Amino acid sequence: MDAELEPVALTPQKQDNAWKHCEIYKYGDRLQMRCLYCRKMFKGGGITRVKEHLAGKKGQGTICDQVPEDVRLFLQQCIDGTVRRQRKRHKSSSEPLSVASLPPIEGDMMVVQPDVNDGFKSPGSSDVVVQNESLLSGRTKQRTYRSKKNAFENGSASNNVDLIGRDMDNLIPVAISSVKNIVHPSFRDRENTIHMAIGRFLFGIGADFDAVNSVNFQPMIDAIASGGFGVSAPTHDDLRGWILKNCVEEMAKEIDECKAMWKRTGCSILVEELNSDKGFKVLNFLVYCPEKVVFLKSVDASEVLSSADKLFELLSELVEEVGSTNVVQVITKCDDYYVDAGKRLMLVYPSLYWVPCAAHCIDQMLEEFGKLGWISETIEQAQAITRFVYNHSGVLNLMWKFTSGNDILLPAFSSSATNFATLGRIAELKSNLQAMVTSAEWNECSYSEEPSGLVMNALTDEAFWKAVALVNHLTSPLLRALRIVCSEKRPAMGYVYAALYRAKDAIKTHLVNREDYIIYWKIIDRWWEQQQHIPLLAAGFFLNPKLFYNTNEEMRSELILSVLDCIERLVPDDKIQDKIIKELTSYKTAGGVFGRNLAIRARDTMLPAEWWSTYGESCLNLSRFAIRILSQTCSSSVSCRRNQIPVEHIYQSKNSIEQKRLSDLVFVQYNMRLRQLGPGSGDDTLDPLSHNRIDVLKEWVSGDQACVEGNGSADWKSLESIHRNQVAPIIDDTEDLGSGFDDIEIFKVEKEVRDEGYYTNTSEKLFT
Repeated sequence: MDAELEPVALTPQKQDNAWKHCEIYKYGDRLQMRCLYCRKMFKGGGITRVKEHLAGKKGQGTICDQVPEDVRLFLQQCIDGTVRRQRKRHKSSSEPLSVASLPPIEGDMMVVQPDVNDGFKSPGSSDVVVQNESLLSGRTKQRTYRSKKNAFENGSASNNVDLIGRDMDNLIPVAISSVKNIVHPSFRDRENTIHMAIGRFLFGIGADFDAVNSVNFQPMIDAIASGGFGVSAPTHDDLRGWILKNCVEEMAKEIDECKAMWKRTGCSILVEELNSDKGFKVLNFLVYCPEKVVFLKSVDASEVLSSADKLFELLSELVEEVGSTNVVQVITKCDDYYVDAGKRLMLVYPSLYWVPCAAHCIDQMLEEFGKLGWISETIEQAQAITRFVYNHSGVLNLMWKFTSGNDILLPAFSSSATNFATLGRIAELKSNLQAMVTSAEWNECSYSEEPSGLVMNALTDEAFWKAVALVNHLTSPLLRALRIVCSEKRPAMGYVYAALYRAKDAIKTHLVNREDYIIYWKIIDRWWEQQQHIPLLAAGFFLNPKLFYNTNEEMRSELILSVLDCIERLVPDDKIQDKIIKELTSYKTAGGVFGRNLAIRARDTMLPAEWWSTYGESCLNLSRFAIRILSQTCSSSVSCRRNQIPVEHIYQSKNSIEQKRLSDLVFVQYNMRLRQLGPGSGDDTLDPLSHNRIDVLKEWVSGDQACVEGNGSADWKSLESIHRNQVAPIIDDTEDLGSGFDDIEIFKVEKEVRDEGYYTNTSEKLFT
């Protein structure tokens, strides 16, 4: 049906604020709308239904879980009539239009004094709706501008403005995009001068553009402004001395506060291996718990990785430092030296597991999918299109026009994941892209007749779109599994087993015939076999009430063996083991509190560990055991971090004192980066052309000889200014894992697959 949808431009007659947050299509004689954030299509109900969807009005259909909070709050005000009442009052008033009655499109905020005069209605008056203070959190708070009251009085503010001075409690946030016509031009000039000074400084030292996205950037500006004119900058010795020392102490204190959580929920030691362009190898050691991830230290791995004994000693030291009774698992890659060290670690510490990184396993599945002939050809065809679009500024502007500012590239965890995520994005924008290449603007464009522009013809080729659709059917469930594994929103342990089940089930359902789907199953089985014999994943599935109560008895009997293995290893006390076994009966039969309506409803709404904490008091020993398992991650790659800290600099220094200083600097830098992880953190730019994304997007944006700059075709200055949603979409990939896990064959290892050599020996090597 998407092929029959015709994009419709937003006309001035569409006054409702919700129109700005959806795409409009014409289907026959009817209009249909698609949410910009979650991509849900509305085939009826008008703009009111879309508005209720975005505002989160329960009982009025599905609720968008990806809309930025400032947009949601504003549309809630619209529905409640608050904004309409403001407009009505101001129509009958001689005062200018209230800034609160306009939508905060850009999300930028500034703060003004409530006693501003000179023809400007004070936001402190009763005629203004003050936006929720929560809007000042996160990135919005970073962009908060503050001004003294006379900054608006004909631009006559003093150059030495005290921004953090008296009357700060009376400052009220208003959307800066709503009052641009009120702010005196001289105010904007001064701000531009400041921004130019910041730009010159950052460009001069070679800083990344993403430096302005740091959560510490705006507080730094505020602190400088609060010092007034003439505030001195820190010296080189200050930064290397007392400032670094204080930051190290701050971070060490934060880690000490985490140790109580490690004891209560258990924790995971994550081993991250980094290889520099010069062949230098470094191991980073982090600790995961549901509250936060912290960086402990890094070591030179040049000699460590060549010896399983040295690697074991290093891991053993980490376990002792964190506390062997706190550690549930140590997660690494699955190379042979990690397997050998992991086996010894489990022998010496019988209360923990060594686990290969699940994210790496799933990524390898996607990589092998991408090597299949027809899939590889489809990817290359799509890459030819994006390379052409993203190397010609005129074509890129035209594409943005037809996609409402959306990019067709979607960076992901790795190059392989990016390939399939981008194909999914291209499929979503199929009607937009086809509308572009059949438009008069494209036909009049000089590039449409050039040989290099012929790659765009694929956008009208149904064979190409059928191939893209099939690739998405096969890989989107694996991409979801990868997102679950790497999730910063919730611990993955209770969901990964189900996500892989759903991936194989989806492939089987779509292809139907065994000879068709077994090809892809073998690839999945080859890599997932590394996880098959790790009891934690199956135990996490068993202890997740959302999933457990949707399984049949046959599958439960398979899973219980993994639960028993975890009880014997993670619970050293025999008496507590016996109590847990007895308490399991109540859970399996949904007896007592587990069978109450509250607990039943909460299976789908609470995190698994939270559910056990709330309803597991009657089975206290089982509850504590379940929480320790369900509070863990499954990946040593906490996030797709860009701008990785150059830790190799530590070991290039030959001076022991300076080496320790650099080590402490990395300790501070890494933990500050980890603070910024999570939805809307701003740690990564959304611009796919940023060099920070080149590691995963190289094949999608790199120009070839046909894209050599000429006639201004690659002039970045001619690119249109587009507004990208700075709040990363929040997608709950566990929401629709579905019910019914009755195909026990999905996770059975088939003899014919083993005989064909499709399996690695990792698990046998570890558990024999």
